[in-house]
Amino acid sequence: MEHKNIVRCLVVLLAATGCLHAQITITNKNFSFGTTGRIGFAYSPQIEGHTGRQLNLLGQGSLGGRMDQGDYMDLLPAFHFTPVNTNKDSTVIDFQVRLAFYSGNSTFLGNVTSNNINGLVVSLPEAFVEARNINGSDWSAWAGARYMRYDDIHIADYFYFDDHSAQGFGLQYKNTKLSMYFPAIIDTTSTSTTPYSYSNIITGNENLTYRQREVLVLEQKLQIGTKNNVKLLAEYHNVPEISENSTVDYPSDWGWVAGAKLNTSLQTQKKGSFNQFAMRYGAGIANGGDNGNTQTWRTYGAPDSNGVYKGAFSFTIVEHLLLNLSDRWSINPYAVYIHSKGGSNSNHQASSFYNTSIYNRKTDIALGSRFIYYASNTIHLLSELHFTQRKDGYNPNAQMVKFTLAPTIAPTAERSPWARPHIRFIASVAWYNDFAKNNFYSPFLVQAGKKQLGTYFGVRSEWWIF
Repeated sequence: MEHKNIVRCLVVLLAATGCLHAQITITNKNFSFGTTGRIGFAYSPQIEGHTGRQLNLLGQGSLGGRMDQGDYMDLLPAFHFTPVNTNKDSTVIDFQVRLAFYSGNSTFLGNVTSNNINGLVVSLPEAFVEARNINGSDWSAWAGARYMRYDDIHIADYFYFDDHSAQGFGLQYKNTKLSMYFPAIIDTTSTSTTPYSYSNIITGNENLTYRQREVLVLEQKLQIGTKNNVKLLAEYHNVPEISENSTVDYPSDWGWVAGAKLNTSLQTQKKGSFNQFAMRYGAGIANGGDNGNTQTWRTYGAPDSNGVYKGAFSFTIVEHLLLNLSDRWSINPYAVYIHSKGGSNSNHQASSFYNTSIYNRKTDIALGSRFIYYASNTIHLLSELHFTQRKDGYNPNAQMVKFTLAPTIAPTAERSPWARPHIRFIASVAWYNDFAKNNFYSPFLVQAGKKQLGTYFGVRSEWWIF
């Protein structure tokens, strides 16, 4: 009997091996691959360990320039499906994945060891299926998780208007889009101001579960003449009440967003010039975000005494301009203004859901420009000048002025702001006012100490191909 059981197990194992072999025999040829990233060497001589650190103000991310941004790399495989009726059906069907790699504390490339590889952060921010022009119509549909974001201030890595990167689904008819997003699935940490997770005790044990945020988004694009288009944005956010079978009770809450963005093509000696102007207002729990993130579901500030964000708001204005003046010069200036307040009545600090003291009001200002001189097809001289200011609560203004000079090799020999890959030789110097200096209002100052001037040097590459 024992021998029969062994024989049965062998038969099952062989069958499973055969099935496994069949599953990994890939014959598909409808495949493409993309990648984007920024990798290189960074050096800050004023830091005792000489490790390069970003000079920008705390709470502003890459507003103020991204030349000194940390290493990251994305890999984007995509699979393309072919409709059965290839002669009649023009449906475009794609499955795309994004594998993101960046460092939480130090380098994650080269001669890393098992000790410092623990700083590597690996995520899957994008995995979705999309069908466009279904059966030759003007309808499209998608479902999954994706980087659903559009225009950005590239030199500041700031997707300022319609960043809806989250898990969800959507429909599109011509220039009208209706989408649902559920960002709570990917944000359950206690660092969130709005709690998305709680302990469910319905079984008698504490089990972590989600309080789902539902975000309904309507977007409409209007073409005005041949050179202008306007995008209108409306959002509704809701989180449900948690009052039964949980260790902590949370009231329901909601919020809304309205905004408009004007995109204008400009006629200059060299093509590609534009002006973008956007205004956005978010109310209630839709008053996000902060630290360079612009998703409206990243609620800012503290709740009121009832645990809701009634009265919270955020107002953002962005001006972004690109002028390709000639085969010698391009100029790319921008301006950002953000004013936000949480649900508490306090204009300074208040208690969060987690009983920590956080700022409940802030104002951000960022002004800057990149100047590109095309010395030749392959040698581009990049320079940037930025001014940033942040006011948290009643604190004095924290201010930074940063200048960067970056001689760049553009091996594709394209005289364009978008020529990639780049190999850049970077030298940056930042000046901080006394409040920023004395309160360590920069990742650089946190490492270097109280410095009026900060420096950053590096040799870095930047690339993208889609």
